[in-house]
Amino acid sequence: MVFFAVVASGAARAGDLVERGAYLAAAGGCVGCHTDVAGKGPAFAGGRALVTPMGTFYGPNITPDPVHGIGAWTEGEFLEALRHGIGRGGVNLYPAFPYPSFTGISDEDAKAIKAYLFSLPAVAKASKPHALRFPFNLRILIPVWNWVYFKAGPFKPDAARPPEWNRGAYLVEALGHCAECHTPRGVLGGLERGKAFSGTRDGPDGKAVPNITPDPETGIGKWSEADLTYFLETGIDPDGDVTGSAMGEVVKNETSRLRADDRRAVAAYLRALPPIAHRVDRKAK
Repeated sequence: MVFFAVVASGAARAGDLVERGAYLAAAGGCVGCHTDVAGKGPAFAGGRALVTPMGTFYGPNITPDPVHGIGAWTEGEFLEALRHGIGRGGVNLYPAFPYPSFTGISDEDAKAIKAYLFSLPAVAKASKPHALRFPFNLRILIPVWNWVYFKAGPFKPDAARPPEWNRGAYLVEALGHCAECHTPRGVLGGLERGKAFSGTRDGPDGKAVPNITPDPETGIGKWSEADLTYFLETGIDPDGDVTGSAMGEVVKNETSRLRADDRRAVAAYLRALPPIAHRVDRKAK
């Protein structure tokens, strides 16, 4: 009887880890970048196109298929991809995979995400190769890019800030990787950190991405906390407009699935950012 109790307890813990990983994977928006919705492809099996000034990136298969997915990856290899942008076999991953943000994810959360992904059905579908312009198609240059733009390391809470702010910072800066879309980039694709979250006219698929700093004229400074949390849940802004395009997917697959306390934490962190006056077409859908 003791043996069966131990087995049952172990199974329960494994189930809890997978459930936690499912929540974290949703918070990280994994399904959006790794599912070819337009082509009606299987979830997490890759093929989603991301059009950028460097060319088109295609999200890879991250189902547990051992040949075409990540089923043969060890825990250490999975962490190395998130932490340093290094794939299995030492391959440098392009920063279209947002490891510059994911490096902040805790080991515990990363392991839970892996447990969830490995619980999914394996899909034997080869990942589509990227279609990039020269010289961005040369992976040999990625370490140079990393040297200039990338700083590895886990998220470190600010002891001077309240827990809600720190939770929001973790969700926005690391797991949710919001800066990757809401921050202008230079000619080599690196984030302009001094303009963090101030929006860009050259976002994913060439669409404008709004300023989400609390600047009252060009950002979300006139939004109340209730406005912002409601938007994160429903995609409806204070003017009654419904967001579409990439942010619509983020709301559907990511922020609407957060717990209410996590949405409040995200709102608290965004409202505490330094306001940056940077006008972007916020009506772009």
